[in-house]
Amino acid sequence: MRPNNDRRSGVEDPEDEPRLERFRDSHPSRIGVGRAGSRPRTETLLEFRLDHAKARDAVTTHVSDDLVADLDLVSVRSRAESKTEFLAEPSRGRDISEETAERIREDCAMEPQVQIVVSDGLSSTAVETNVPELLPVLRDGLADRGLDVGTPIFVEYGRVDVMDAIGAELGADCCVNLVGERPGLATNESLSAYFVADPERGGATSEKSVISNIHRNGIPPVEAGAEIAAVLEELCEAERNGCDTGDP
Repeated sequence: MRPNNDRRSGVEDPEDEPRLERFRDSHPSRIGVGRAGSRPRTETLLEFRLDHAKARDAVTTHVSDDLVADLDLVSVRSRAESKTEFLAEPSRGRDISEETAERIREDCAMEPQVQIVVSDGLSSTAVETNVPELLPVLRDGLADRGLDVGTPIFVEYGRVDVMDAIGAELGADCCVNLVGERPGLATNESLSAYFVADPERGGATSEKSVISNIHRNGIPPVEAGAEIAAVLEELCEAERNGCDTGDP
């Protein structure tokens, strides 16, 4: 649903205004906003610039240390040393250093059935908005299923495949990475959950399953937490039996 679906259409004297409003409210595209001569209306332009600024902020800002502490996550960093390096050299966000590997082996539970990873990815806003609601539901769902869950980890400057390096170092059966997705003008809050069984360093992203579009106007974070727990149960069962589950 459109975040601003309470606004009326900017089109003057539409032929079928109720139908136009239903169309506008059915998806996030900027349609029916009207024009002032050959240009967008001032309101439309200002909203566009605001959404663009929010998208840029989601990429360039950082997940707060207080949130990481409140969620009881072990905080580490990928091989990227800065946000600039993370954006310019994606491969550095997919791996961890030997120093980091040694630290997680010391501070985290070894050989869990499920290893939870949270990564800022391309949207710190997505992590801060969704993970506080999603993570408790996920933890409870995994506990109810009797699955052994490792020590949850937060990765600064982390991309999807950093889960492979972490899972391999800890000997996890399965991993899930809750990662902020590239923001757009419709939302800067979209989170995805990527899954892999028997993680190996350097594994391809294409080999992973995913639940995407987790945000208040997509899959609500509480609902997503329950769904992720169910997928991980299937993935762990398939891993024990040597099966391929395919996409969730």
